[in-house]
Amino acid sequence: MTIGHSRVGFVGMSHLGLNSAVVAANYGYKVVGYDKDPDLIKNLRLGCTQIEEPNLENLLKENSDRLEFSTNKNTLSSCELIYISADVTTNEKGQSDLTIIKDYLATCLKYKSLEATIVVLSQVPPGFTRPYSNPQLKLFYQVETLIFGRAIERASKPERYIVGSREADDPLPNCYRSFLESHGNPPIIKMSYESAELAKISINCLLASSISTANTLAEICEKIGADWNEIIPALRLDKRIGEQSYIVPGLGLAGGNLERDLSTVIELGDEFNCDTQVVESWISNSSYRKNWCLRLLEKHVFPRKQTLNISVLGLSYKENTNSIKNSASIILLEQISGHHLKIFDPVVPLNLIPHATASPDVYSCIDESDVLVIMTPWAEFKLLDRETLDKLMTGRVIIDPFGCLNHLALNQFGYQYYSIGKS
Repeated sequence: MTIGHSRVGFVGMSHLGLNSAVVAANYGYKVVGYDKDPDLIKNLRLGCTQIEEPNLENLLKENSDRLEFSTNKNTLSSCELIYISADVTTNEKGQSDLTIIKDYLATCLKYKSLEATIVVLSQVPPGFTRPYSNPQLKLFYQVETLIFGRAIERASKPERYIVGSREADDPLPNCYRSFLESHGNPPIIKMSYESAELAKISINCLLASSISTANTLAEICEKIGADWNEIIPALRLDKRIGEQSYIVPGLGLAGGNLERDLSTVIELGDEFNCDTQVVESWISNSSYRKNWCLRLLEKHVFPRKQTLNISVLGLSYKENTNSIKNSASIILLEQISGHHLKIFDPVVPLNLIPHATASPDVYSCIDESDVLVIMTPWAEFKLLDRETLDKLMTGRVIIDPFGCLNHLALNQFGYQYYSIGKS
């Protein structure tokens, strides 16, 4: 399908920009993907990307005739609609570095055509967009809601669009409105710049609160003999909580986006003298949860033997992504570096952990292990069977936070099997 002769530009070909650009091309738009990194652009022209997302590489190749990747700033002048779409990096405290966003925005303002519309899609803190605004400039802020591991799906079928503008009732330019409506015609919620900038943070704060609550109650389940997996269906049937709620327990917040927004709320609270203790408690709970596996090892395993063969499956912070930002697996591997470690992950480069032995596959990683730890719930790890474990493992300790092997009932067959939310 072809949408007239519209050209849409995406500035910044990191995770957010590339997935958004590929989906736009798949909807029939001619797309300019600009980035100042020549090596990145060269690889994208060849249909290659190091970003791991389901169906991304396929769509990249299928829509190559509508995708123009360039380091030439002048290509932006041909676009009716230009998105600032670079990922915003954060430091260890979750604080954003907006340097690249400011640089790219300045580039767009200089090279855009007179009538072009600019949309800031990169996440920025409240108060960022308005200083760049003026009555003659068509400038908007759009809340991005992509999820690592589901980016193509989310970009293709958005639940709604949240758009911030100079005034909440400012009309959207035709090219911008048409572009949004072409993605399944989802609701468009308009508001001011500041409200839209805070809306994204509000979403993530509520998600963080659900995750923290689930983690706390799952730990209580472990202590009293309850099973959190039995409780989850009852919660999902409560309309006030809902079927899609974030109530599956885990190993703390990771990926960078939630952490960044919590940090921003605390900074705003400090600036305007607001109480943010509840947000600080979520951060504290996240740090505590990161050490769930270590606490089990120290209590049940380490006292028996000084040096162990420990196999760790999964380095990414979640499945279907190669992101290791604040990954609990990386943290654990640092904490147990004195043991003999073997690691495997289907997409993350294994040389990132120099003090561990890289394994070519799941089975060689498990071979002769005293302890198996499954840190990322990749689908292929769930295919392991008890006969394979019996044959390959030397020990009988399995720590499986996300319950990949719950269905095997391993505790009944002589294993010490630990999973979050189960005693």
